[in-house]
Amino acid sequence: MKGKKPFEAAAIEAWEEAGVRGTVRKKPVGRYTYLKDLDDGDVAPCIVDLFQVEVVEISNDFKEQGQRILEWVSPDEAARRVREIELKSLLVEFEVRPRRKRDPR
Repeated sequence: MKGKKPFEAAAIEAWEEAGVRGTVRKKPVGRYTYLKDLDDGDVAPCIVDLFQVEVVEISNDFKEQGQRILEWVSPDEAARRVREIELKSLLVEFEVRPRRKRDPR
């Protein structure tokens, strides 16, 4: 997304695709590649940075509602459900990274 930092784009995608908002970590927790099937039949290689989102709001009314089946699952279960090998590995190895506490001074 032009004009957006990667973590900001990830927050927008999380809202549009799943109806979730929250605090997004600025550094990706991982990266994977895959081949995307395009509408015209072509295939495009894609590189995806994965960002952790601490969800604070869930909505049933979002842009891509009805285009996906949404379900909360553990990272291990998510790994079983995805096809991309690199993404599977990231999900299996995923550990929640807590937010750093700010210095009260």
